[in-house]
Amino acid sequence: MATETATATTEVSTETGNWKAGVTGGLVGGLVFGAMMSMMTPGVLQMAIPAMYGIEGPAGAVGWAIHMSHGAVIGLGFAAIASLKPDLGRSAGTSLAVGAGYGLLVWIVLAVIVMPIWLGAVGFPGAPPLPNVGVESLVGHVVYGTVLGGVYSALAE
Repeated sequence: MATETATATTEVSTETGNWKAGVTGGLVGGLVFGAMMSMMTPGVLQMAIPAMYGIEGPAGAVGWAIHMSHGAVIGLGFAAIASLKPDLGRSAGTSLAVGAGYGLLVWIVLAVIVMPIWLGAVGFPGAPPLPNVGVESLVGHVVYGTVLGGVYSALAE
């Protein structure tokens, strides 16, 4: 009597993808955007960003730490989206343009809509109106995305 035994093969990928390029790009972009904010709208870093997490300001160092962690996470999101089109990192021009567009999208969703709702929900007295449309914020987010795209292109494998 013959018997057959089924065997299963499990493959484990050790590839990290380009998430490191996304996180690094997000951190570099966050640093540039944060420097711009420090000059143009310092209250956002010192008061508003810490207030989102229940921290009363001024708390500039905490605001910077939160801002940079946001930059890293949003950069990770960029890498996840970019993984859908692997050629994105190969062209600096395309990556810069897509990064700028991503920065615009982040601005619309997070700065224009989410942040004013969040700050209002936590009772921050300086919560901006909804929608929160500010030129400084728009420029900062587009610069963030452009830097993110450029760094991503330079580091993506």
